[in-house]
Amino acid sequence: MKNFWLAVGVFAALIIGAGRAGAEPVYVVLETEKGVIEIEVLVDQAPISSGSFLAHIDAGLIAMGGFYRTVYPENDNGSPKISVIQGGVLDGADGFPPVAHETTSQTGILHKDGVVSLARGAVGTGGGAAFFICIGDQPSLDMGGGRAVSGDGQGFAAFARVTKGMDVVRTIHRTKTSSGGGDAYTAGQIMDPPIRITKAYRKN
Repeated sequence: MKNFWLAVGVFAALIIGAGRAGAEPVYVVLETEKGVIEIEVLVDQAPISSGSFLAHIDAGLIAMGGFYRTVYPENDNGSPKISVIQGGVLDGADGFPPVAHETTSQTGILHKDGVVSLARGAVGTGGGAAFFICIGDQPSLDMGGGRAVSGDGQGFAAFARVTKGMDVVRTIHRTKTSSGGGDAYTAGQIMDPPIRITKAYRKN
């Protein structure tokens, strides 16, 4: 229990720190089995979502994770159709608690090609333990864009963008998936095995 509350305290401190980062850019490097992806984390525009993601990076949780889901029009079970890859903490590892939802209307970060966003179910269930990267512009993922979970209209919380390695993102996007899936929504989208993230760290 002591370790749990210590982790929560560290998590809260990291979020506050990210929100006070000022104009200094924050870059994160993901070294994967398919190559290196560099991400600019937009801490000024999306401090809550950025803080959660950076907390998971700094705690070493993403370095034990991977990309495990790829979605494209031919296997998308939702509507409107999208193209993304999803990654983060893998099964068997615990992430930090979810954070409050930051809409695209609040942050001004739209789901353009290479934008990184928090995956979620209901509003307030997203966090840095699960994130996705857009392949091509995905306006349906913005607030009011039509791809809202359970019809809530809130979209997803974008917080970063890929600055290097979109070729790696597209390679992962083309990874073969299993025929099954955890549920009807993700059926045919799960990579088995996942593309592992071998290292994840701040560049600066």
